[in-house]
Amino acid sequence: MLGVFVGGTARLLVNNEGEAPLELTVEPWADAYQILPGQTCVVVTHSPAGDGSWSGTRRKNEPFEVDHRRDSVTVWANGHCFHLSDGAAHAIDAADWYCPARGADS
Repeated sequence: MLGVFVGGTARLLVNNEGEAPLELTVEPWADAYQILPGQTCVVVTHSPAGDGSWSGTRRKNEPFEVDHRRDSVTVWANGHCFHLSDGAAHAIDAADWYCPARGADS
């Protein structure tokens, strides 16, 4: 997994390098998705703060917190919304239709 922060937008790549589907749950929305073997999912969230800062969870100013288990990953996105795309930047879903434009650059 790799995180990238740009202004008030943060991206987290979740790769499934295993041989079985991996369940991805995005909290606090409790939205669950399956990532097939060899696939990558990009979790994007946007800071609710005007200055682009993050509330964080256990550590201050962190856009994500990740819990990994053998067959699942839970991502806590600390923005006001999130959206998912695949490794080719095709939109998968959004928890908030008021999320800024979706895609590779959002």
